Amino acid sequence: MTVRRARRARIPYALVLVALAFAVAAAAYLVGRDGGEDEPVSSERAAGTSDAPAIEGPGETPQPSPSPPEEPRERLVIHGTGDVSLDPGYIPALRTNGYGWAWSGLNGLFRRDDLTVINHECPSTNIVAPLAKTFVFRCDPGALDAAADAGIEVASLANNHGFDQGPEGLIDSVRNMRRAGIVPIGAGASQEEADAPRYVDVNGWTIGLVGVGEVIDPDTQVAVGEEIGTAVGHDFSRALGSIEEAEERADLVIVVIHWGVELDTQPRDYQVEKARRMIDAGADAIFGHHAHRLQPMDTYKGRPIFYGLGNFVWPSFSAEGSMTAVARVLVRPNGNLVGRLLPATIVSDGHPVLN
Repeated sequence: MTVRRARRARIPYALVLVALAFAVAAAAYLVGRDGGEDEPVSSERAAGTSDAPAIEGPGETPQPSPSPPEEPRERLVIHGTGDVSLDPGYIPALRTNGYGWAWSGLNGLFRRDDLTVINHECPSTNIVAPLAKTFVFRCDPGALDAAADAGIEVASLANNHGFDQGPEGLIDSVRNMRRAGIVPIGAGASQEEADAPRYVDVNGWTIGLVGVGEVIDPDTQVAVGEEIGTAVGHDFSRALGSIEEAEERADLVIVVIHWGVELDTQPRDYQVEKARRMIDAGADAIFGHHAHRLQPMDTYKGRPIFYGLGNFVWPSFSAEGSMTAVARVLVRPNGNLVGRLLPATIVSDGHPVLN
């Protein structure tokens, strides 16, 4: 920081002589006073209410200004979902019924909570640059406004379809989410940006959000160095590093992770082990997905783990695939967390309904 010194003003010589004469007269008066006791300091000055600015003497430590009082922490309700596709080519009912159809069976659940996080299983972009793969998705950016109106605040692109329209489609999706007022996580213009936690402030809490994409297709979709891509990939140390970073800055840390094996109804042993390592690193809740099947909730050290939230806004291919749930995390003002699953069913393509 550059410190600018004040310019020294010139003092007229005659004025100096006058000041000296005044000082001599004042000294003579003080010497001649009886008693010689110091006058008491006024209570106003002693209380520090003088208009004169405080002056720090040599070697004195400046006193810090009082910090503004922290906003009291209130009760939080946080929701998380599994796979969401807003691709009208994959779910024609969205084109027929409008994008609000995706959220109309939830009775305003996400509008009444404090934070809702989804797995956004496609790039929301008008850029058409499909990769050569079996399933290639492209969501309509216009669908994001309906999602935001329904109460969606955060969306993860760290999955095996966020990169379906290539690097420019991914970055355009990030821009479009921000335009709609949705916080994108798990993707960026570089490794640092893709892995970086995002933060939101709600009801006196700072919440850190970390997107992790272990299921990748192709392998080149993962951001490395200065390359555009999705977060983490198979380097689990990157996930732990992001969680530890978020834990230092936030009151709560939520991890949104795309992992596991399709059609599994139970987590694999390695997922249980990784979930516990993430909580040990600072995660307070874990929202998992990819298996296209609903999996059980677990807790570790009082932190809820939702291993697999199944499909959500998705075609109704089967009874098993249509059985889903919303993860709910209740955070009490003292920091205690309670997790539960709110059962739901995809009653028709792209239309989940709470049971």
